[in-house]
Amino acid sequence: MIIKEKIVKAEFIKRPNRFQAYIKLNGEESMVHVPNTGRCREILIEGCTVILREGNNDKRKTKYDLIAAYKGDKLINIDSQIPNKVVYEALINKKVLGLEKYNIVMREKTFGNSRFDFKLMNSNDEIYYLEVKGVTLEDKGKAKFPDAPTERGTKHLNELVEAKRKGYGAGVLFLMQMDNIHEFMPHDDMDKNFGEALRNAYKNGVDVMAYECLLGEDYITLNKSVKVKL
Repeated sequence: MIIKEKIVKAEFIKRPNRFQAYIKLNGEESMVHVPNTGRCREILIEGCTVILREGNNDKRKTKYDLIAAYKGDKLINIDSQIPNKVVYEALINKKVLGLEKYNIVMREKTFGNSRFDFKLMNSNDEIYYLEVKGVTLEDKGKAKFPDAPTERGTKHLNELVEAKRKGYGAGVLFLMQMDNIHEFMPHDDMDKNFGEALRNAYKNGVDVMAYECLLGEDYITLNKSVKVKL
């Protein structure tokens, strides 16, 4: 997908809370919105170069959204709304291995007590529930999820197991919002319950997929699958 809004570079200063950050642009300090509730501590470091997307709503409090940052030479997208958009585009274009047979793609559909990101169907009335998790945590080509405890994420995995038990297809797709990743694994040190739930889901037939992205400052798209280590 192409980011159509104006994109500018700035210097990161600090992030006082989950939704706000301060940056320096053209020599002036200003506040921007951060569309990510994760910690991103290893990415948003004082002095790093960040990518801002200009907003087009006159009623908003900040002019820009902080959507990506450079971790050394590696560009990492941190916009939490991006993964679903990227995966939607990939599903429509039959780019997700194993899900090519589904030609109906519906967003945010409820099953049990959870709302999954996608409900897929085909002409044979086969149904597949898919949950997407954006991944921004990386170290030397190894990506991990989550970067903060997530009870909601564990709940989603348990609901996917229930969907599988009722005869539906079910899967979770971890989208690395960066490139050059060779392995993905659950971040057990951060959230042991999530890791256990992910392994249990896999044992019960839930598909566990991981993909990296091709990206630049004004585009991001699903690229290739990544090895999953459980």
